[in-house]
Amino acid sequence: MGEYALLAGQLFNGVSVASILLLAALGLALSFGLMRVINMAHGEMLMVGGYLSFLTYRFAPARLGFVLALIVAFVGAAAFGALLELVLIRRLYGRPLDTLLATWGVSLALQQAARSIFGAIGVEVTAPKWLSGSFTVKSGAMAGFNLPYVRLFIIALAVAVLSGTWLLIQRTRLGLYVRAVHQDREMAQALGVNTGWVDLAVFALGTGVAGLAGSVLAFIAPVTPTVGQSYIVYAFLVVILGGLGNLLGTLLAAAVVGLFSAGAQIFTSVSFADVLLLMFVIAFIQFRPSGIFAARGRALEEA
Repeated sequence: MGEYALLAGQLFNGVSVASILLLAALGLALSFGLMRVINMAHGEMLMVGGYLSFLTYRFAPARLGFVLALIVAFVGAAAFGALLELVLIRRLYGRPLDTLLATWGVSLALQQAARSIFGAIGVEVTAPKWLSGSFTVKSGAMAGFNLPYVRLFIIALAVAVLSGTWLLIQRTRLGLYVRAVHQDREMAQALGVNTGWVDLAVFALGTGVAGLAGSVLAFIAPVTPTVGQSYIVYAFLVVILGGLGNLLGTLLAAAVVGLFSAGAQIFTSVSFADVLLLMFVIAFIQFRPSGIFAARGRALEEA
């Protein structure tokens, strides 16, 4: 593989990682920006989505398994998130540290439950045949450059989910309520907005998108009880870097994190690349604590 092919390959890997981080961080950006909830169990929603996809593939017809796996992962993770919000999160609003500790406990419980049900060894989900191949450049300066179809699909899915979320926030009545609650919760509630229902919908949407991320992630890596822990830290970095509750900021931050990590790995090891990434984020927030795009809202100003 030539130098140009290597650089292009790492660039593509960075975009691919960014697409997964975008799906993982989108729900965190919305819920933390709207409700000030630090959900440490968000990574386990990826795990839930992955295992739901595995079970769907086992029992669904072969031709429908792929589509059903995505739907079941989204709906199942969203339903679990809604239950978590109703039973636990709703009782802890306004207490970010308490939500951190409580959801961390939920995270550990879910990991142990998955370990007891599925075992510590990861389970694999086979991608459909039309996603199993790749496009490879065989000649020229880019000879050896490889584009797996499954990763192209994940990138396209991330773009579709981000576009759908933007349309939901900007063009629907629910989105209007979300923006109103984000700007001024007390005033929105005084004007008749059911803020509890808005919180529930946003939290369920965020966990559903995380479950969708876990579903597509299952096509490229085994699903294990701790798979969510591999992405939750990066997801929080994306949220902090992008700015709370800002979709464009989340997109740009995911791209920065993915490309920075992939680029650093050209010159150093994976572990040291993570160290450099953390140093970069720490340095960045020293100059811009509110992230790439500052989310304006009374709730954030008072926090």
